[in-house]
Amino acid sequence: MPMIDIDWLKDHVEVPEGLTYEQLAKDLVRVGLEEEEIHQSQVTGPIVVGYVVDATPEPQKNGKTINWCHVDVGEQYNDVDENGNKVPRGIICGAPNMAAGEKVVVTLPGAVLPGDFKIEPRKTYGHISDGMCASERELGLGDSHDGIILLREYGFSKEEYDALKPGDDAMELLHLNNPVLEINITPDRGYAFSYRGVAREYHNSTGARYTDPVIALNEKAPAETKDADGRAVRDVEVSIEDNNPIHGVVGCDRYYGRVVRGFNPNAPTPNWMRRRLIRAGMRSISLAVDVTNYVMLDLGQPLHAYDLGKIEGPIVVRRANEGEELTTLDEKNHKLSPEDLLITDSPNGEHGSRILGLAGVMGGLYGEVTDETTDLFIEAAHFDQVSIARSARRHKTPSEASRRFERGVDTQLQPAAVEKAVELLIRYGAGEGSRTPVDVNNTTRPADIRFKVSEVARVAGLDTDANTISDILTDIGCNVAGGGNGEFSVAPPTWRPDLTAPCDLVEEVARLVGYDEIPVTVPAVPVTGVTGLTLEQQRRRWIADTLAQYGLVETLSYPFVGDADYKAFAIDTKAIKPISVEIANPLAGDRPFLRRSLLPTLARTVQRNIRRGLSDVSLYEIGHVFLWDPDAPAIPALPGGVKPTKEQLAALDAGLPEQPQHVAAILTGKAEDSGWLGESRDVDWSDAVEAVLRVSERLGAGLRLDQPAAADVPATWHPGRFAYVVLPDGTKVGMVGEFHPHVNEALGFPEHSAAFELDLSALLPALDDKPVQAKPIATFPPVRQDLAFTVPATVTAQQLSDAIREAAGSSLESIELFDVFTGDQVGEGAKSLAFAVTFRSPVKTLESADSEAIRKAIVEKTSELGAQLRA
Repeated sequence: MPMIDIDWLKDHVEVPEGLTYEQLAKDLVRVGLEEEEIHQSQVTGPIVVGYVVDATPEPQKNGKTINWCHVDVGEQYNDVDENGNKVPRGIICGAPNMAAGEKVVVTLPGAVLPGDFKIEPRKTYGHISDGMCASERELGLGDSHDGIILLREYGFSKEEYDALKPGDDAMELLHLNNPVLEINITPDRGYAFSYRGVAREYHNSTGARYTDPVIALNEKAPAETKDADGRAVRDVEVSIEDNNPIHGVVGCDRYYGRVVRGFNPNAPTPNWMRRRLIRAGMRSISLAVDVTNYVMLDLGQPLHAYDLGKIEGPIVVRRANEGEELTTLDEKNHKLSPEDLLITDSPNGEHGSRILGLAGVMGGLYGEVTDETTDLFIEAAHFDQVSIARSARRHKTPSEASRRFERGVDTQLQPAAVEKAVELLIRYGAGEGSRTPVDVNNTTRPADIRFKVSEVARVAGLDTDANTISDILTDIGCNVAGGGNGEFSVAPPTWRPDLTAPCDLVEEVARLVGYDEIPVTVPAVPVTGVTGLTLEQQRRRWIADTLAQYGLVETLSYPFVGDADYKAFAIDTKAIKPISVEIANPLAGDRPFLRRSLLPTLARTVQRNIRRGLSDVSLYEIGHVFLWDPDAPAIPALPGGVKPTKEQLAALDAGLPEQPQHVAAILTGKAEDSGWLGESRDVDWSDAVEAVLRVSERLGAGLRLDQPAAADVPATWHPGRFAYVVLPDGTKVGMVGEFHPHVNEALGFPEHSAAFELDLSALLPALDDKPVQAKPIATFPPVRQDLAFTVPATVTAQQLSDAIREAAGSSLESIELFDVFTGDQVGEGAKSLAFAVTFRSPVKTLESADSEAIRKAIVEKTSELGAQLRA
């Protein structure tokens, strides 16, 4: 986001003396430019100008040569000899560019540099180094660490350099002691990505006097001229040939360029410009590149400088051809798409054959400005927002230029921006600017907006008179006409492509009048029916609360899946893809499908936590899945601006995929870890089953588990530790168990990781919403017994429990499985199930005969399952 320097802002708008960054932030937030952060300097002094009196090279045993220097740092900071006289400080410096007679930046003991690096006297290489000569990187001014800062080469004029004296405050000189304000720009306010735009907003907020610099620059900029035969006289021929416009919008509707000849490639960037670029978060590279970056930050128009001697006309702006590639300035190779807009030239007469750059995003390696460039071609263009945004995202190369183009750039700014750049290149680079520019201008004026004054009161609730509304719209750059009948004809400015409808103008009026002035009115809503949560909403909250109480944490995940997810979960891609919803323009190319289950996307969240060192992870998610029916009717295309009929809406619904709501959870790591004094237990299938049973109990759903044969278990799950979750009538509503070891390995999960998933859209409607009938509290004493049965291994605990309930009848108060045993004592193919049961009669005290009768009935009923009561 843009960095705002008050010193730079003063170039465009009048600011009060002593304006603080805190106050500037308050002034800008009033009109919608939010403060992101006020970045304070990480550097503290003393940091001063030093004059190198002498520099003695001293070779070292490690092959390195250091300089033992004496540096004059001024009367206040110089050292004192044994006679009490002020003498230069002794400083060790290993920089290769250190030399006697240079003026440098010296950090003295007590100074603190970025990274909390404290400067102190220290013994090194046999000397006491009483300070440090600093480089750009050490001061946080740039990336250069090849040598120390030589002020002679740092962009100061001869007069400014001669005026520098040892001991001068380098903090003030290099603006190291000044904060900078970072602001947040909404996508519709692209003009605020420049000091021109921010200054205008500051004027709108405070009323400070503001002058648009573009007006004067456009008046000075030369226009394209024609010869006697009516042919354009241009520095370079340019052709715009877009054979694949996106949504019918040509990718480039204006291209303006001028030539600068006789440029000195070794001319240094002036210090004030270098300083401003660094404070804006950009590093200084060379005068030609710095000027284009500076103008972009100042006015908002991205520029590009080419080496004129390397390009051959005509320049052709065109779409990429299939199979073309480009190596950009960051030395990355990109395979181009037919949607990419390119800047090309025509070597050897081959029209548009050589790619110079990805338009509006980044230049290529060919044609870039070097240390030998003497003739420049400065390009300023207006590109389609959608085209640039897609290219920047497709190639993952967002740039300062693309950020501005994709938000909208002023269509009348190009000549002014080039004029500003040419003036700077002439002034500091001794170049000569051409007066025969190329200007291919196919832009159109924004359409007028018919705006009723009453819309402000209707939409925003502001009682604002017509004159105030007219003044506000005029102040933001609109041309306002009419108004006699309460309706204006408003022509938006070219730098505000977001102003296209009356509601946009209402927003501008509300913004500048002040959102705090909008009256607060609470509409009266008559209560005509049942209020509050529906029963289904309540039940979803009960489920979330139950899982949270069990120790699980709720998360949300993006519903996108792809081949990697299918492979990890051992899902047959040929079977699942035809019944999955495929996204035409996915956020990530490797995940183009919408999920049919919550577990694959929830698993990515679990993975992320495990990779960050959290091995004990228990997460759940409540969300929608998307079930595509290949036989569903096609979704009709409906006309815009017309309310669809009931039949059309029904046709839309029929073509949409089903979107049931599911709840799923994944548990990994330790289920219990009581520390060194207690026991530790890993998660297994029983923990997931317990979570399902708690949900069932909370809903009163009576959910049961149906364990299929190992051969019938889905490949995702462990064949012996999996069950379907079913309703009492046998309807499947979910799955629970442990993941297959291969799935755990593919996901990087611990062994025995467990999970469940329930279909809430099938479960919740099946629940009985009748009030629970409370039973009278029995006052008679209970009878507690432990019953252990030997049963065939195929009999489940649920089957045996149901048989006990049926046999005991109303006398059974509770039953709980407390032990499962297999081994030689019970025989092969058998197991022992032990239950703690409690009997209580609602009408009398149970006697021994009663208990024995109940026990006998249980034994008879369970024998039907092949169960035998153990002694």
